[in-house]
Amino acid sequence: MEFVQPIREKDKIEDMKQQLLKNGTRDYLLFYTGINTGLRISDILELKVVDVQDKTHISIKEKKTDKHKRFKMNNGLRDELNRYIVGMDDNEYLFKSKKGDNKPITRVQAYRILNDAAKKIGLDEIGTHTLRKTFGYHFYQKTKDVALLQELFNHSAPSVTLRYIGINQDIMDNAMDDFSL
Repeated sequence: MEFVQPIREKDKIEDMKQQLLKNGTRDYLLFYTGINTGLRISDILELKVVDVQDKTHISIKEKKTDKHKRFKMNNGLRDELNRYIVGMDDNEYLFKSKKGDNKPITRVQAYRILNDAAKKIGLDEIGTHTLRKTFGYHFYQKTKDVALLQELFNHSAPSVTLRYIGINQDIMDNAMDDFSL
């Protein structure tokens, strides 16, 4: 399994949004939801209209951990989702496959969507986990609160969280920039 990276540059995040919008609102919102919630792709794909309509929080049972999680949606995400779900039925999946009746896209399809867009804008080391890592990276850059991020991600230690979001890699890279014998 390849190790994916967060998208560190905000202009690249904007480029991804624009590229995904070319495919349609669904693909854009898949990305937007991931980078604004930090949820795993397996949990994002299971979201239905009823989970977000007229809500301030997303409440789910995580597929990986089987634990309940309640996560506040920021205003931007809530507004985007409210525009998107107009006319949709309560039990429709937000990220519905074009194949079959009311089935979510698969994890593999989500990977393809994200990877294709990333290639078009010159990014590599991108996968479905990139969304969660991008959220974590920028949350940490804004708050510097590794303990809160560790809690949000349900990680066992701050060191796990810092490694996960690529901060340790950044520190090592910066140290090597100034190192020469």
